[in-house]
Amino acid sequence: MTTLQNYKKTVSPASTWKFLVPSLIGALLFLCPISYNGEVTIGVGILASFLLSTFSGVIPAFILFLLGFSAISSLAATALKPEFVKKSPFLRTTFINGPFNLAVKVVAFAFCIMAFYEIGPDPIASRNTGGVVLFDLAPVLLTWFLFAGILLPLLVEFGLMEFVGVLVNKFMRPVFTLPGRSSIDAMASWMGAAPVGVLVTMKQYDEGYYTEREASVIATTFSIASVAFSLVVANVVGIGHLFLPFYLAVSVACLVAAVIMPRIPPLSRKKNEYFAPVGKQVDDTIPEGVSLVKWGFNEARLKADSAASPKKLAIIGIETVLDIWLALIPLVMALGTMALIIAEYTPLFKIISYPLIPVLTLLGLPEAAEAAPTFLVGFADMFLPAVLGSGIESELTRFVLAGVSLTQIIYMSEVGLLILRSNIPLKFWELAAIFVLRTVITLPILVIFGHLFV
Repeated sequence: MTTLQNYKKTVSPASTWKFLVPSLIGALLFLCPISYNGEVTIGVGILASFLLSTFSGVIPAFILFLLGFSAISSLAATALKPEFVKKSPFLRTTFINGPFNLAVKVVAFAFCIMAFYEIGPDPIASRNTGGVVLFDLAPVLLTWFLFAGILLPLLVEFGLMEFVGVLVNKFMRPVFTLPGRSSIDAMASWMGAAPVGVLVTMKQYDEGYYTEREASVIATTFSIASVAFSLVVANVVGIGHLFLPFYLAVSVACLVAAVIMPRIPPLSRKKNEYFAPVGKQVDDTIPEGVSLVKWGFNEARLKADSAASPKKLAIIGIETVLDIWLALIPLVMALGTMALIIAEYTPLFKIISYPLIPVLTLLGLPEAAEAAPTFLVGFADMFLPAVLGSGIESELTRFVLAGVSLTQIIYMSEVGLLILRSNIPLKFWELAAIFVLRTVITLPILVIFGHLFV
């Protein structure tokens, strides 16, 4: 085993500042709650909100340009395969696509044109389907990931995750079957936005710090809804005056699900193997006789010492942003619109929710038949249950459905597509199964809290 004395010899004297300064800035940007315009958010959220409000009038047009550029460039690069694209790993993976990805980009561009100009079939061009994705969802993703992608190295590349991971590993392992560093992912989601937590998880898995099982569990269990979004949902369904007990109920339900989900299929069946191209890059072993703080501090300094240059990190950050803008947002535009069309214009969710009606009735929820579809429609988009459930008269039912929508986590318009597009080994059917299991686990907990507080 590597001793602490030998370990120290590999760390430069300046590594302390290389760890402390960027990590402190990263923690302030991603993990510290800040009150801004009456909402609790984080530093990255403030930057994103400022950009969104300042350029709200032109961002949809910019997204239209992005999707057009992505579709046309991908068609040209895939057909012609120019040498400069083939030689660049980033350009090659972004623009040389298979039939499915090409079709998605072309469809996304077509949907975007219809939604932007409000032309074509109403189910696509409607403000409730394509318009929601183009004017509400995509701008938030665009602005959040611009700053999150570029600034994320401050959080993960300079030792903060190593330091915190060592301190809380003995708690996280037995309770959640996860390494201590996963607590940073949860905090990034809780204080900021769920996709930011998934982005952290993706990066950690790609760099060899999480196994397949750990990355799968963290992405689907710890990417919890932020405090700010939870408050928005509570106000939309008309239970803003009950926010404190409401968020307490959501937090307890998420914690219970986080304990259970890693121990049952499909998550329990994931392999404890690291991403093959990089292999294992982390060691949780702590020498005897060494304090957690001292060991964590030295782990953090070593990580900071090995961090890439600012120029290299900036290039990686920009590539991350462009990858999301040119590949993920088209996916969100195409599949997100389709999911909303199914939710708005077909009886699918109503039909598959029939078995829920007797369950909700047994749990003592009024208006069970009206509420049942809202408990499943969140698979398409997390905000849909709040919108569709706002017309339900029973405050108890609204309390429960809003809470369940936040604890389900897996919604395809954003988090689900982000996971599917990553290297994390989760399939669509597994995400659907996790969504159902989280609903089954958290529904009774939310009902108990609802009967207590409403």
